[in-house]
Amino acid sequence: MQRSRLAVLALAGLLLLSGCTVPGSPDRFDTSREPGHVGGYAHDDTFAFDGEETLTESQLEAVKYRSMARIEVVRGLKFERDVDLEVISRSEYRSQRGGSESASAFTNELWRGAFVVNGETDVNEAMDDLYGSSVQGYYVNGRIVIIADDADEIRIDRETLVHELVHALQDQRFGLERDGETIDERRAELGLIEGEANYVPHRYAERCGDEWQCLPVTPPAPSEVSADRPFNVGLFLSIYAPYAEGPSFVEALSERGGWTAVDEAHDDYPASTSQVIHPDRYPDDRPVDVDVPDRSSDEWEPITADGEIRTETVGEATLFGALWANGVIERSITEGATERSPYNYSHPATDGWAGDTVTAYRDADGERTGHVWRLAWESEADADEFATAYRSLLESRGAESVDAGADTYRIPDGDSFEGAYRVTVEDDAVTIVGAPTVDDLEGVRAPRVSASTASPPSDVPTAATTPAAPSEPTATAVPTVPLPAGSTTAPAPTATASADE
Repeated sequence: MQRSRLAVLALAGLLLLSGCTVPGSPDRFDTSREPGHVGGYAHDDTFAFDGEETLTESQLEAVKYRSMARIEVVRGLKFERDVDLEVISRSEYRSQRGGSESASAFTNELWRGAFVVNGETDVNEAMDDLYGSSVQGYYVNGRIVIIADDADEIRIDRETLVHELVHALQDQRFGLERDGETIDERRAELGLIEGEANYVPHRYAERCGDEWQCLPVTPPAPSEVSADRPFNVGLFLSIYAPYAEGPSFVEALSERGGWTAVDEAHDDYPASTSQVIHPDRYPDDRPVDVDVPDRSSDEWEPITADGEIRTETVGEATLFGALWANGVIERSITEGATERSPYNYSHPATDGWAGDTVTAYRDADGERTGHVWRLAWESEADADEFATAYRSLLESRGAESVDAGADTYRIPDGDSFEGAYRVTVEDDAVTIVGAPTVDDLEGVRAPRVSASTASPPSDVPTAATTPAAPSEPTATAVPTVPLPAGSTTAPAPTATASADE
């Protein structure tokens, strides 16, 4: 008995020094160990192969554990258990993902109304095109998958590996469950998750050279996105917002209250992309609820889910992306960017966003769709600024004002966004109605009879209680253009990228 007890104590001592797993639990670490020592490797270890382009499987394992040890030193948190790591080819990744089903009529109308995905393209198809060739890696269920052009040669980008290991640490210490029900809420939550996963590699890289010997990395210069890119630019800018603006958000939190402030944010996610783009608005400046009363005729009816009118909130980041992709915002996407935020999503046309709600409608035959989009702004001036920008977007698509009034526009047949649009401004709110024809506009939403029937957008709850389901994978999306490395938290590879929100 005494010999057995001594053997157990000796083993425990070795575990404490090496950071190996706890007996009886092959994937759990001894959390009483010293930070910066994981799997038998220390944060300041040097490897003879650090300068080599390819790695063996055993070298990859050593790099993983050393990277975990270094993340512990940078982040001040310890991993609780091991993380599996594998490398697969891009062709294998595509085959695992499969293809998405067609998006719903609501989703297609939503993104068409935002002038992001045209009426001739299914949104899920556009999502698949964007994700299929852009994912660098992902983390799911305690496992990291790195996607390589050739899985037979193990080539690891340091920033991608550290990024995904940060997701593993987040999952172990805080959990990655999110409650966001709208596009904007989900982008905002990822602003913290992805922002931290991009900010920690920066803090890690600061120690490379003088303090740590590191794998080589050549960070790509931020690329100027343009309309001739082989992917949907507006959709990309919407999805990429957490990666672009999230690091600055996390940096602002750390400057405000150290890593403790970042820890606390995992219990209180940012409520909107507006808070991520403008960190000074977190946590107090929350979006307002925007009500869209149904004023459709008998020929049109709102699209519902489980008997409730379906709604969505687009948010400031996606609004900016839509205006920029359509040429309304003429400045470079990198103008005003910082080392942490490679793209600048702030612009006077969208900075004053306070909330928005979209509802979609279907005609009696179920063949045509329309929408109502109501946006609340911080001031009347902000509302006017956005309305002017939106009218410029319409004009860029060839829209002309029609006899129905100066607030009604028609994009001619043959354009992928053809249809009629009515844009009205009332105090600090903008209401946009879209329909197939000018005559259909009143069917989708009858004009207000008098100002006395108006209800401020901020003093009533949102009309719908059935928001859209999550769309694109909770996951990695880095297009195959020279953009900052990184990815997001992803679902299992067999899951499909769906934008059916």
